[in-house]
Amino acid sequence: MTHTPLPTGDDWHVGTFVKTTSPQCVEILGGTGLDFAVLDAEHAPFDRAALDLALMAGRSCGLPLFVRVLERTAAGLLSVLDMGAAGVLVPHVDTAADAREVVAHCRYVGGDRGYSSSPRAAGYGALGMKEAIRQGDRSVVLAQIESVEAVRNAADIAAVEGVAGLFIGRADLALSMGLDSAQAPEVAEATEQVIRDGLAAGKLVGMFVGSQAERERYRALGVRWFIHGSDQGLLRQAAQAIARPAAPASSLPSKVNA
Repeated sequence: MTHTPLPTGDDWHVGTFVKTTSPQCVEILGGTGLDFAVLDAEHAPFDRAALDLALMAGRSCGLPLFVRVLERTAAGLLSVLDMGAAGVLVPHVDTAADAREVVAHCRYVGGDRGYSSSPRAAGYGALGMKEAIRQGDRSVVLAQIESVEAVRNAADIAAVEGVAGLFIGRADLALSMGLDSAQAPEVAEATEQVIRDGLAAGKLVGMFVGSQAERERYRALGVRWFIHGSDQGLLRQAAQAIARPAAPASSLPSKVNA
């Protein structure tokens, strides 16, 4: 299967988070039919070396890998793009100014991304400067909308040139609203507003979903880029499915008093 980083036309993509620092996990996921995966450097213990190995594994098996970065600094974004990430998922983009700053850090032309011919993204020197710049400036930038302020500014963020799409982070959005459930009606209302704003700007909208039913519900609203679970969750679910059922309490041996 030939994977493209983002869906085109009426197509839609599904991937998963990778939270274990094992390149073999990436290699296995590359043979499953998933369209992409996201290395979660924000919430998992990925250092630069672990990211490099994971991105090399993704390249070897043809699986586009995005990185949810720990922070949106110029150095942090440059690092993962130089390693060959298909794009970045950037947390806590709250304003259009935040979005413009992120895009600038990810672009050579019109931005401030530093150039070197030596990393994987430049073919270890084989591409030449002109082609490396052309390919590098196609890196995907997805802005994560996960606060009340970001929802309020979603239309302006989506309108920023270079932002490929909006990704809705419902858990942190719930916290921003003073709630403890990503399924709260207020969160659902805000989510649908962001979807409308993103689509109105002609941009991709993505989100994390916990079930296929939820995925289908939001796909009907125009969401076309889904992160479904994680490698940790998939492993746990598969292990639980084959584990022996717990013995009923009545079958357990009674305690004998000495």
